[in-house]
Amino acid sequence: MARFLIVEARFYDHLNDMLVAGASAALEAAGHEVEVVTVPGALEVPGTIAMAAESDRYDGFVALGVVIRGETYHFEIVAGESARGIMALTMDGIAIGNGILTTENEAQAIYRADPKQANKGAGAAEAAMALLAMQEKFA
Repeated sequence: MARFLIVEARFYDHLNDMLVAGASAALEAAGHEVEVVTVPGALEVPGTIAMAAESDRYDGFVALGVVIRGETYHFEIVAGESARGIMALTMDGIAIGNGILTTENEAQAIYRADPKQANKGAGAAEAAMALLAMQEKFA
């Protein structure tokens, strides 16, 4: 059994509820402990994971959130920089499943977040578990 921290960027409550439900269900079904922490937006996710990783209380992490394209360039900054931050932490050997959705509209986000449809929350949890297994393999 491992301990996972879900770090969710709670900007769209109804979408995040679905992502967290899917991720939590996947982790718990595999026999793992799950804790959830909420941050304001996707840009805060990598920093929060970095701080939590330093605590040595968690074995792996799941990054969740939704970034929907708007009328400004802000979408590109948030989508790109949150992904870059998560990838940098992963390259440092932290097991993270990236479930921050970047979509053109809310309909795409609903389809991807819904556990009865694409269930990307569970997919991110599965990725985190796979990376944790790789850590253990190469330890």
